[in-house]
Amino acid sequence: MYGVCGCCGALRPRYKRLVDNIFPEDPEDGLVKTNMEKLTFYALSAPEKLDRIGAYLSERLIRDVGRHRYGYVCIAMEALDQLLMACHCQSINLFVESFLKMVAKLLESEKPNLQILGTNSFVKFANIEEDTPSYHRSYDFFVSRFSEMCHSSHEDLEIKTKIRMSGIKGLQGVVRKTVNDELQANIWDPQHMDKIVPSLLFNLQHVEEAESRSPSPLQAPEKEKENPAELAERCLRELLGRAAFGNIKNAIKPVLIHLDNHSLWEPKVFAIRCFKIIMYSIQQLLSHLDANSRSAATVRAGIVEVLSEAAVIAATGSVGPTVLEMFNTLLRQLRLSIDYVLTGSYDGAISLGTKIIKEHEERMFQEAVIKTIGSFASTLPTYQRSEVILFIMSKVPLPSLHHPMETGRTGENRNRLTQIMLLKSLLQVSTGFQSNNMMSALPSNFLDRLLSTALMEDAEIRLFVLEILISFIDRHGNRHKFSTISTLSDISVLKLKVDKCSRQDTIFMKKHSQQLYRHIYLSCKEETNIHKHYEALYGLLALISIELANEEVVVDLIRLVLAVQDVAQVNEENLPVYNRCALYALGAAYLNLISQLTTVPAFCQHIHEVIETRKKEAPYMLPEDVFVERPRLTHNLDGVVIELLFRQSKISEVLGGSGYNADRLCVPYIPQLTDEDRLSKRKSIGETISLQVEVESRNSPEKEERVPAEEITYETLKKAIVDSVAVEEQERERRRQVVEKFQKAPFEEIAAHCGARASLLQSKLNQIFEITIRPPPSPSGTITAAYGQPQNHSIPVYEMKFPDLCVY
Repeated sequence: MYGVCGCCGALRPRYKRLVDNIFPEDPEDGLVKTNMEKLTFYALSAPEKLDRIGAYLSERLIRDVGRHRYGYVCIAMEALDQLLMACHCQSINLFVESFLKMVAKLLESEKPNLQILGTNSFVKFANIEEDTPSYHRSYDFFVSRFSEMCHSSHEDLEIKTKIRMSGIKGLQGVVRKTVNDELQANIWDPQHMDKIVPSLLFNLQHVEEAESRSPSPLQAPEKEKENPAELAERCLRELLGRAAFGNIKNAIKPVLIHLDNHSLWEPKVFAIRCFKIIMYSIQQLLSHLDANSRSAATVRAGIVEVLSEAAVIAATGSVGPTVLEMFNTLLRQLRLSIDYVLTGSYDGAISLGTKIIKEHEERMFQEAVIKTIGSFASTLPTYQRSEVILFIMSKVPLPSLHHPMETGRTGENRNRLTQIMLLKSLLQVSTGFQSNNMMSALPSNFLDRLLSTALMEDAEIRLFVLEILISFIDRHGNRHKFSTISTLSDISVLKLKVDKCSRQDTIFMKKHSQQLYRHIYLSCKEETNIHKHYEALYGLLALISIELANEEVVVDLIRLVLAVQDVAQVNEENLPVYNRCALYALGAAYLNLISQLTTVPAFCQHIHEVIETRKKEAPYMLPEDVFVERPRLTHNLDGVVIELLFRQSKISEVLGGSGYNADRLCVPYIPQLTDEDRLSKRKSIGETISLQVEVESRNSPEKEERVPAEEITYETLKKAIVDSVAVEEQERERRRQVVEKFQKAPFEEIAAHCGARASLLQSKLNQIFEITIRPPPSPSGTITAAYGQPQNHSIPVYEMKFPDLCVY
């Protein structure tokens, strides 16, 4: 029967006749359009025949491919494309199966033109939105084949480029076809992503090779259009843009593996380009950094620098971790790097198989982490940056008498290195920080911890603290104008930006000013201060005067600087000559500045006179001679004449006449003692003064006779300090014994001890109750006891006799 139908065309099914009629006798004539319109109309009128049409077309295409009749192959694919575009009925699924079978046949061919033809047809199919879902369609073959085409190594460069671009387009088509259809194969599975992503990265990575071959000017525009790297970049952006939060991990992991396998972290150029494309990759990159904690420092530094570049371009709504998780990971890497430097290996102990680290590489990695912290923080809004600042500060280890410092093989302790690295990070985050409200910028819990580190003996740490305070207080960009300490005769050349102190700033200074003054005063007395410390102190004093000053703050700052001058003059701390000269010069520079800011003529005149006298008789007390590369100092600072000093009485007089609080100006500044001094093992003049205040405060004013205060001498102060330390030691030992007793003593002994204490407490309570809660005596119950003392006998209330007026 089939043989007869083959000989007699009129007896063949109509759909076969319509399909045969679209093929011309000469394939160069192309598709017969009139007959193609008839076939399309027939398919739309009888959709149940569509699957047979597809099967017959597939049969003819396979036959033509085998016979190398490639003209008819192109006509068949064109007909399939038109039928796909026109038909959206429920029977389209069976037709698609035939279509995909023909595309797969073309892709299996060794002919590049057939591969490109099949890819183009698949891309057109991928852009069609189907009306009916498919439950059994698979794209595994297409993912594998298109990925293979992306790695084409054809001898002809032009053909190789075309094949690679076809492979990229095919992968793009697969993603578009499957990503939004839940019933399709899950393209986000690792088995697919491990083929798609490396194929795209391979073409991205070889962009330099294509660019290195400089084409002729006539070919350049065409080459620019046919660039696999640009197409791969666009496809990768689209792939990640379609990824949901749960799928992003499978897309990012192959990127990280590719960079690892090809050692692309150390040059870091390609890695940065990848993660500029991958805007949503911060979380996976952080996890990868943790996974490579024991890799070489150069590799970790490359990952961190890539993270820095990616973090800067991170946009709102990008898929990533919480902000604090980001900084927590980076800070953890800092601590691990410090441990590596101290131990000398990645395993904590050196053995035969241990990889020895290079300290300079770890230093480079630490700087990269700190830079990344600053880069990421600069993109955050103010409220998030405040949270990050508090978070970093909470990680800074503070000094304590109860926790001895750990030491490493280099002689530097782990706590100190951690403090320095975290304060460097904090300085990076605080740089450029703008906040109109100092109460929110410097909250109490943050300021307390920060100023605690200002009392430490390490000069580098103290300098970081001063720089951090300056970066917070400087809100108008005046910091660089005070980088040089000098006594300018006219500060208008500095072009300072000065605003009136706001109400919030006034509240902040009322709450924290004494704390700030105290730490500035104690910092000035440090023997290890160098030129940078005095520059930072001068900048801090100047910025407080500009940003946060009202009349009360100005008065207190003048008192503070005069107290610093007294430190240099009295020299109870036995400071070197340079430090004393630096304190004199610091006071001169600041008083010169504040006198011109207050614009009180008499005040300016007094400051100017003292400065001129110093220029003539003692230039070593001015910043121009002290804060230079080779300071010009004197050998003897004892017996400084009063004309060379700024006099508190004179300043009080001239400022009092201009409305400032003269009474407060007359009182010398004395810092208050807090527990921070004991924690930092420091004793200052403030402690000795506070002892006297404490002794006087214990005398109650209600007493008729007041015991005269003991005369304060050096020996009594020394004894008081030693006694206070001894008392603390005794109290600590007593607490240790109590804890040890409750940990080691048997239960019966502890129970007996607690029972005895309970009985003693109960007996005391009974005595108190008997004295205070005694019933009132009866009117007739008063008798005279022995020794002539009246004694009241308690009578029960129910036996008392009350007057009639008391009865209701």
